[in-house]
Amino acid sequence: MWSGRQSRLKPVGCVVEELRCRRREREAALRKARREQQLISKRLLRDDVLVEAEGGCVAMILGEAEIQQFLQLAQRGTEEKERERALVSLRRGLQHPETQRTFIWLEGSMRTLVGLLTSNQALLQLEAARCLHELSHSEQSAVAEACLPATSYLLTYLSGHSSDFIELCLYTLGNLIVESEAVRRQLLPQGIVPALAACIQSPHLTVLEALGYALSQLLQAKEAPEMIVPSVLGSTLPQNILRLLQPGPKLNLGVAVEFAWCLHYIICSQVNNALLISHGGLSTLGMLLLDVAGAVQRTEDAGLELLACPVLRCLSNLLTEAAVEVMGGPNQLEDERVVVALFILLQFFLQKQPSLLPEGLWLLNNLTANSPCFCTSLLSMDLIEPLLQLLPVSNVVSVLVLTVLCNVAEKGPAYCQHLWPGPLLPCLMGTLASSDTEVVGQSLELLQLLFLYRPEAVEAFLQQSGLQVLEKHQEEAQLQERVHALQQTALHR
Repeated sequence: MWSGRQSRLKPVGCVVEELRCRRREREAALRKARREQQLISKRLLRDDVLVEAEGGCVAMILGEAEIQQFLQLAQRGTEEKERERALVSLRRGLQHPETQRTFIWLEGSMRTLVGLLTSNQALLQLEAARCLHELSHSEQSAVAEACLPATSYLLTYLSGHSSDFIELCLYTLGNLIVESEAVRRQLLPQGIVPALAACIQSPHLTVLEALGYALSQLLQAKEAPEMIVPSVLGSTLPQNILRLLQPGPKLNLGVAVEFAWCLHYIICSQVNNALLISHGGLSTLGMLLLDVAGAVQRTEDAGLELLACPVLRCLSNLLTEAAVEVMGGPNQLEDERVVVALFILLQFFLQKQPSLLPEGLWLLNNLTANSPCFCTSLLSMDLIEPLLQLLPVSNVVSVLVLTVLCNVAEKGPAYCQHLWPGPLLPCLMGTLASSDTEVVGQSLELLQLLFLYRPEAVEAFLQQSGLQVLEKHQEEAQLQERVHALQQTALHR
């Protein structure tokens, strides 16, 4: 608990440890919230050439009679072209939710479509798969579950030779996975994880991107930590995911984005992150971060932020693992270039995507929390002032910036000498005026550390009417004890 007397009587180390524990409790809650943020979505794969060719055709809502007619023509038509055209018409109709509902309730419709999917005529098979893909994009879980008879065939076709067909099957599976737990329960014993592990060896980028999508959907399932992630970690997928994230000329942005999110979901499950660390996960992600920062400097290419976000999250979460210390994890990242890369990205986010600033600051927090090396890098490269310039962006950003500064300050007097004198105290006077409790609370903790290690800062604080600023918060329940403790510290120096 905070109180003036306790603050004065406790040894410096105890106060610092108390502040650190308070921050770690908040960060644990934040990590939990971040793990629960999912990117559930569906992909609709429509061939641009087909869409253009059919541009003049208006997709009509189909009734039972029309669906039956098209299925019969596709099944028993006298010419292959006629059969193919019937499935094309059905596919266009299935773009409508009304047609989808009619289709799944029509007796024998799915059985007929699955029969066409297993046809030995490639064009009919492809059009049947496209019909299933339209159904998989439905927002109705009943539609996804109606597709259950097709899942074993879709899995089988992942080992085929046509990259386009494999890509279509993967996106269809991904859509079905996210919609229905019944689909996932069926796919697991059918061998979806081994099938995906085999698929990741494909030389085709479109297949790899589709695979990353399907796997990420599977890993987001609520039952993933118990039922899915252990199987994934027991396969060759983790090593191959890290291989595909290796920076270099072969790195593809689309593929890397999908698999970086896969890695994020695996890490968030907390099943066995030590395995990922032992496979070089930290060093691979660190090098990828450097690569992304370099690319940001070279190009205006929108899309790099799509990769930066999951990479930052992966690194941040891996650094919280106890196994990092045991396995020498921090040593894989103790490189000033990581800090430089992070600040390049922070400036990029500030200009292009401010909503991603917390991602970079979260990593900076985890890097500096237990590492004097990274704190030294911040100071030696004069990065405190650029950090302070982020304070006005938002309350969330302010709290993270102040937390990083607390990490630096708690390392002791030598570090605090670089924080004061300087622009820090005027900035803290500004954040103390905030109406946000978290921002004020973090400001109080930073001031407490500064006063412990730089007693001269107290006089400057008093000269800037610091006590009057503190008085504004002394009635706030969440801040009372900390305000009182800081008042007592300031008055008894």
